[in-house]
Amino acid sequence: MSKKNKKPQKLRARQPRGFVDREASDIRATNTMMAKIAEVYERYGFDPVEMPMFEYTDCLGKFLPDSDRPNEGVFSLQDDDDQWMSLRYDLTAPLARHVAENINDIQLPYRTYRSGYVFRNEKPGPGRFRQFMQFDADTVGAPGVQADAEMCMMMADVMEALGINRGDYIIRVNNRKVLDGVMEAIGLGGDENAEKRLNVLRAIDKLDRLGVEGVRELLGEGRTDESGDRTEGANLDADQVQQIVYYLSDKEWLPASQTFADGHGELTKIEELVRAGGYGQDQINIDPTCVRGLEYYTGPVFEAELTFKVKNEKGQEVVFGSVGGGGRYDGLVKRFTGQDVPATGFSIGVSRLMSALKNNGLVAEDSVKAPVLVTVMDKDALATYQGFVQQLRQAGIRAEMYQGNPNKFGKQLQYADRRGCPIAIIQGSDERDAGKIQIKDLIEGRKQAEAIASNEEWRESRPGQFEVAEGDLVAEVKKLLEAQG
Repeated sequence: MSKKNKKPQKLRARQPRGFVDREASDIRATNTMMAKIAEVYERYGFDPVEMPMFEYTDCLGKFLPDSDRPNEGVFSLQDDDDQWMSLRYDLTAPLARHVAENINDIQLPYRTYRSGYVFRNEKPGPGRFRQFMQFDADTVGAPGVQADAEMCMMMADVMEALGINRGDYIIRVNNRKVLDGVMEAIGLGGDENAEKRLNVLRAIDKLDRLGVEGVRELLGEGRTDESGDRTEGANLDADQVQQIVYYLSDKEWLPASQTFADGHGELTKIEELVRAGGYGQDQINIDPTCVRGLEYYTGPVFEAELTFKVKNEKGQEVVFGSVGGGGRYDGLVKRFTGQDVPATGFSIGVSRLMSALKNNGLVAEDSVKAPVLVTVMDKDALATYQGFVQQLRQAGIRAEMYQGNPNKFGKQLQYADRRGCPIAIIQGSDERDAGKIQIKDLIEGRKQAEAIASNEEWRESRPGQFEVAEGDLVAEVKKLLEAQG
């Protein structure tokens, strides 16, 4: 066979790994959820702001690798001026850049919220995506812990605005200074112990899953789980391990550290403020095991955790867990300005929170009906049919004119059924000459058709169909839609 006659290969349609397509019902449910979240933010006096999805890679800070192509953790490309740009990894670094770039024009404290997709150039897995949505709120330029307390109260209000019952969520609060003070007290201060401190924090973060004894093993030589997998420990000595266990057990242990004392004092003030705001321990709770991603946090940290149980992929009941969190990050803006600009905020994982609402039966079915379908019986009357569509749309009714091949009318009704259309509008030449329209109640018609045995009987009864004057089209369609509920 000559090359000239060789058929070109078809392009294979395939979705990139770690990315998902979203359908109408999920989009509408998410939009409804986010509108409720935004309503809470607005009530607290926050204003929306939006930044681009791309940032210059050096502005993203800690994600820069030492390589020719800076794409470790982020998706990057080179601009035409040879500068590297990356898709944003989160919504916090872009905010820090925005504030620094406009520091002379922004009114501090700067209280904003924003939502959007973020991108992680990481290996995808079950429940782990490369693109997902976050919804953040931040206060920049407020040094006092009252701003941190407000974040915790706002997180609690968001949970309840979404219908999550008290007792099904908890806002856990801790302080980076407290954790740093504990590390100093056991001899793990200084840059030379940074990696060991990180291992200790990772062990503490597993307390709710492994218990005190499991954490004790991870603080020491390591732990082997039931499957035989081995996790190396932080290799602390027995005294260091015991002091951390004391801390986790909420004992009256006050390390001889000014950093710890400062952090403990801030937590005490936050607790005083949230209690004065009417929030109980079952809503916002000081928790020494809260070890929120601490790379850039400098003070209070907090996490919104859902406490109801769901089944995992193995069918086991597990606590749903975290749906968002944040903390104080006083150093991010300083990277650009060289001057201290205090900031605090939190981020909600939109997809994870939506999954939680679905698991708890808090997502209503899609309430948006499919459009009314105006069928096409006569190609020469397209202008008339278009007029019907516009009348319905101008009355606030979703409507569309059939856009496929109109030669086979049955195909049009099949389309309406598959689309879920509640009503079909039908006008042939006889109806047009008489100034009439046939309105077909597709929902009732389906019910009646199921009870009819023969095609002949179906044709005679014309289930769910009636005739009205052209001038009554909108009124009759409205009446029928209301009757359908």
